[in-house]
Amino acid sequence: MAKRKPQLPCCDESSVMLPDDASAEQLAQLAWAVAHPARVRIVRLLISRTACVCGEIVDELPLAQSTVSQHLKILKESGLIQGEVDGPKVCYCINPGKLEELKTLIASL
Repeated sequence: MAKRKPQLPCCDESSVMLPDDASAEQLAQLAWAVAHPARVRIVRLLISRTACVCGEIVDELPLAQSTVSQHLKILKESGLIQGEVDGPKVCYCINPGKLEELKTLIASL
């Protein structure tokens, strides 16, 4: 007869109840936006500046311009960054409200 392992209190299935939490979707979307090291570096760069054009971002990363543009697109779609067209350039900046939302959602884990 096999011995049954004692169950730890944290593993008691009867005590696991996940709340129906609408913020889980928000957190997942924002966390995915920063789930790549290049995007984390872009966010850090933009936090350290009031504005930044795409060319400066490309100069800071060891990536092709097209790859940086794709990362910027993902960050912009998440709302973490904002981009404004200025002639042939796009000026990017951090969205402080979304950044604060991400911080709050992570802190609530």
